[in-house]
Amino acid sequence: MKKFFVFCLLSMRLKAAAQKTPFELSGKIETSTYNAAITYYENLTKTYPEAKLFTYGRTDFGKPLHVLVLSRDRVFDPSEIRKQNKRILLINNGIHPGEPEGVDASMMLARDLLKAGKLPKDVVICIIPLYNIDGSFNRSGTSRANQNGPVAYGFRGNSKNLDLNRDFIKTDSKNSAAFQLIFNTWQPEIFVDTHTSNGADYQYVMTLIPTQKDKLNPILSGYLTKTLVPDLYKGMEKMGYPMIPYVNSIGETPESGITGFIDPPRYSTGYTTLHNTIGFMPETHMLKAYDLRVYATYKLLQTYIQLVERDAKVIGENKRKADELVAAQKEFPLEWKLNKTEVNDLTFKGFEAGQKPSMVSGADRLYYDRSKPYTKTIKEWNKFEPAVSIQKPVAYIIPKAWDRVIALLKLNNVKIRELKNDQKIEVESYYIDDFKTGTRPYEGHYLHSAVKLNTLKQNLQYYAGDFVVYVNQPVNRYIVETLEPQATDSYFNWNFFDSILDMKEHYSAYVFEDTATVLLKNNPELQHKLEAKKASDAEFAKNAAAQLDFVYKNSDYYEKTHNRYPVARLVTDVKLDLK
Repeated sequence: MKKFFVFCLLSMRLKAAAQKTPFELSGKIETSTYNAAITYYENLTKTYPEAKLFTYGRTDFGKPLHVLVLSRDRVFDPSEIRKQNKRILLINNGIHPGEPEGVDASMMLARDLLKAGKLPKDVVICIIPLYNIDGSFNRSGTSRANQNGPVAYGFRGNSKNLDLNRDFIKTDSKNSAAFQLIFNTWQPEIFVDTHTSNGADYQYVMTLIPTQKDKLNPILSGYLTKTLVPDLYKGMEKMGYPMIPYVNSIGETPESGITGFIDPPRYSTGYTTLHNTIGFMPETHMLKAYDLRVYATYKLLQTYIQLVERDAKVIGENKRKADELVAAQKEFPLEWKLNKTEVNDLTFKGFEAGQKPSMVSGADRLYYDRSKPYTKTIKEWNKFEPAVSIQKPVAYIIPKAWDRVIALLKLNNVKIRELKNDQKIEVESYYIDDFKTGTRPYEGHYLHSAVKLNTLKQNLQYYAGDFVVYVNQPVNRYIVETLEPQATDSYFNWNFFDSILDMKEHYSAYVFEDTATVLLKNNPELQHKLEAKKASDAEFAKNAAAQLDFVYKNSDYYEKTHNRYPVARLVTDVKLDLK
């Protein structure tokens, strides 16, 4: 009997220890490895039927992406969850594995909710344990030189050295494709992507970047700014972790004022905005002790759950209305600019900054004096306005050759039709007149920007199997911001269509000189255009080769597809023979 009692006691202790996270077992100085995190979640699902661990796709590291789903009613079918009018909260951790607070906080939070039987009634919680699996295996304690712990952590880049928080449109990584499959399967109303900050020193453990309010549909933006964000701040204040907006300083120190963060679709929260999902990037302060950062993240995630449960019906109705409005929306912004005249006062708790001689160079250097905390009013600029907008077409037509584009559209729940038969269609075509390209690679691409277009109406031949995308869908923003070449993170700017920028045919000058003479003789209008160009451009008037090229490019010999963007706009609702 005594032996049996000792065995039971030992079993209970082992079970209790097994439910502790690597962070807790280390004395709160270490973060979990990928293998330990997955094993931990697998054990939770064996103990609690309210938890289920799913896998999706593959990552560049060869492993699948996991999602832990916590459902009080033990319903794990996302379509059934939506039918039951429950909200879905998606938490993403370890997109930068050197910023691992969310990894550890989510493990503890899942356990505590399950153990206490306190899963919310109207919210299903989805947790990606560790998104950048590749980077998490590249473990050290030195890659983030400005960070105070944990003892060891992963690396920002994945196994292709990609920053996955720049990969949500171009999708160069398998990780991104797996994430988009998760996101578009579960279709969360609220998304949280946990991070750690870099930059100025101040008193706060936690800072917050919400989806840029001005980019959201007004219904979602109104709820975000008037209810959700203020109540997050109140909740964290009450729990002993007061927050401040992400400290994006204009000058060297926060006293110069801060600006809001514009999150284009390459970023996680910019991507989720395209789907009418409210997103957040909480950023703990890198110089605070690691345990404080983990517990601040824990408390923030706890607060999200409480607020989404409280406002479940409102959040669901807001999302439904936003989807309807975006499906009917006519005009779409493509680029944004900061309004520098609209400014807010913000109470800020910082540390006095000063200058002292550098021990490296001897020159003066910035430092913050933690013995001199202050509370001051600083300026915040957080109003963004459209810089470029476009009227949507009826549809976009995409030749079937561009299969990578089609695959990404389908991955993002875009409804696509196919032409049944060959057909000539009057469309609006873009010709790329000008653009700028980065002089150094950025995330594996020479990114384009400042695109200038020439728009022409043309009757073009399309073929059976070419694709038609009607712009009457809740995912209109994803459609427009990827397919319009001027958009900041368009497929064009990410080099998907660079082959159209090459000429495939040309001429030998000595032969074409005679042809050009005949062309000018038989075409007085072309002769006039040439003379006008000479009169208006002195350099051109002196450049014989440029003049010959001008004649060539204004003749029928010049290939019509050079610089023609292959995605055409259907601007009138003509009858198409579609599958």
